[in-house]
Amino acid sequence: MGRPGGTIALASLQHAWLRRGALAWLLWPLSVLYGGLTAFRRTLFRFGILRTERLGVPVVVVGNVVAGGSGKTPVVMAIARHLQSRGIRVGVVSRGHGRSTTGCREVLDDSAPADAGDEPLLIRRSTAAPVFVAERRVEAGRALLARHPDTQVIVSDDGLQHLAMARNIEICVFDDRGTGNGWLLPAGPLRERWPRPCDLVLHTGLNPAFAGFTATRSLADYALKSDGTRVPLVELADQRLAAVAAIAKPEAFFDMLGQRGLRLQRCIALPDHHDFEDWTPSATRGCTVLCTEKDAAKLWRKAPDALAVPLLFEPEPAFFSALDAKLSSTDGHQAA
Repeated sequence: MGRPGGTIALASLQHAWLRRGALAWLLWPLSVLYGGLTAFRRTLFRFGILRTERLGVPVVVVGNVVAGGSGKTPVVMAIARHLQSRGIRVGVVSRGHGRSTTGCREVLDDSAPADAGDEPLLIRRSTAAPVFVAERRVEAGRALLARHPDTQVIVSDDGLQHLAMARNIEICVFDDRGTGNGWLLPAGPLRERWPRPCDLVLHTGLNPAFAGFTATRSLADYALKSDGTRVPLVELADQRLAAVAAIAKPEAFFDMLGQRGLRLQRCIALPDHHDFEDWTPSATRGCTVLCTEKDAAKLWRKAPDALAVPLLFEPEPAFFSALDAKLSSTDGHQAA
């Protein structure tokens, strides 16, 4: 099972976004057009031609201005757990990227990944918070509040550019790429110009490109079987291992496994949100398969003996202190 050509092409483009080379300059005129269209859209919302809806409870949007995965979902889960630890009833909304369904629906523990999306399902199972998905996040927010009217705070997984939903707090998440070459799509990685106003900046990588709060990322010292049983990683050190990841940066997962002292016979990188429908045992015959928690719900249907290695993600305490302060100052006021 190799890495698809489309994924390689995307990786090449993302590499080009790190500097202002020939390919970036070639695409620069398109980025000017893209910037004009996004600015026009924001103007329509600013003057009320396009409607922004308020949900009636504080809304925290966790998103990024850089295309590609930057670690938003672990941030959402960390925020949900933090708010729950304070006794706050929190709900989560998401578009449900990668699902095969349309419309608005609640994500339950037994939802199929194809129906709910792999990331919303991971959020639901790891936090037990109510989670709703919809193409329009504001629709998901309305449905969540109708089903769970005691919800006190809604956290949006992505949605920084979803201006139809008013928000109180915007959190911009960055990884080690920073803003790349600083250009808009498709000449660079930016969905919108940076710097732009936001409430909190959180860096999920090891080398922040500019000021902001930081977080630590590491793998747990155990893996999970499909029945929830924990297997210490030290027990896997002498086994033949194959690692598979269908995430934005699979190499990061492989590297962290290596740092845990695990010797990988095979590393299989697949496109983000891959559905594993084409998975065959021959791909990893004779090996114990390790995967991410995000991939596990889909892979376990094809490989029930696979082990999921959880990611431990922890923003610095000052980040949560700043978040708490901003939430306490909202007083029910919804910011557009």
